[in-house]
Amino acid sequence: MDHEHDHAYLHEHNIPHTHDHGHAHSHEHTRAVLNRLSRAIGHLQSVRTMVEEGRDCSEVLIQIAAVRSAIDNTGKLILQDHLKHCIVDAAIEGDKKAIDDLCEAIDKYMK
Repeated sequence: MDHEHDHAYLHEHNIPHTHDHGHAHSHEHTRAVLNRLSRAIGHLQSVRTMVEEGRDCSEVLIQIAAVRSAIDNTGKLILQDHLKHCIVDAAIEGDKKAIDDLCEAIDKYMK
């Protein structure tokens, strides 16, 4: 297994592991995040089909808004997990880089 696959496996099975920021990394909502992403992907594929079939633009825009909302809610869940686990650990360990990385990620996420 390559490192990236090992990492995904550990996440998928909620197995604590270390990241570059040096603290244990596990999330209680990994399965929920994966399920939400799968549903959003399926929904987006349905929107693509709507466009291919020439469906009404208003309907397409409404469905795109629904996909965007689903993705935003998934992002919130990821952020909550990250704060409750990784950032709490990073704060305890004095890991300023993990906190700086989170701030940068939030800046990019909120654009």
